[in-house]
Amino acid sequence: QVQLVESGGGLVQPGGSLRLSCAASGGTFSIYTMGWFRQAPGKEREFVADISWAGGRTNYGDSVKGRFTVSRDNTKNTVYLQMNSLKPEDTAVYYCAADPRGYLRSRSVSPSDYDYWGQGTQVTVSS
Repeated sequence: QVQLVESGGGLVQPGGSLRLSCAASGGTFSIYTMGWFRQAPGKEREFVADISWAGGRTNYGDSVKGRFTVSRDNTKNTVYLQMNSLKPEDTAVYYCAADPRGYLRSRSVSPSDYDYWGQGTQVTVSS
């Protein structure tokens, strides 16, 4: 069983930055595609970014392109989400997820692509 634990969320002013981390245990992290999603109150879960097992392929949601960067360190079983130029509309609970079959896809953008999820970390962008 894979466990995912997010950290790094918090309150930040518009225009600020945060880096989220997601630590994985209990599985073969280095072969999973990893993804980030977010969910705001009353809204559906939204794709933010994914990264292939070796980090050579990344995809981003349209609303975060050019501002967010996903990366991973397979030696630490950790995936990161660097968030810059944050806006109030980025406020949400952010979740990381693991896709064991990501090597079969060019991108993993649907929640149904993922088998394992973290508990989420709150990001609030407000002045």
